Amino acid sequence: MRKTGNNTDKIQQKTKLLETLQLPRDVCLGAMRVTLTGCAEAWVENYRGLLEYSRQSILLQGKNGQVCFEGEQLSIDYYTNEDMKISGRIQCVRYL
Repeated sequence: MRKTGNNTDKIQQKTKLLETLQLPRDVCLGAMRVTLTGCAEAWVENYRGLLEYSRQSILLQGKNGQVCFEGEQLSIDYYTNEDMKISGRIQCVRYL
């Protein structure tokens, strides 16, 4: 493999290796895993921190980016250092 200073190239190289070895990407790369149950619940795993929290918006930091949940009456029902459950009326999920 060639050496580059570009973070995107490094992620692509790691991804290719994980696919070859058939390892789970979210665990090995530290990527956030978001599971939606309709528009009422979201489970988030592997987040790094909570950046913003209101009834209309919840912004989370991940290793490789941020994810923003937008909607109405949003609340964090459960959280640990690794995972979180968000409920309310989720209207939009944006990856930043």
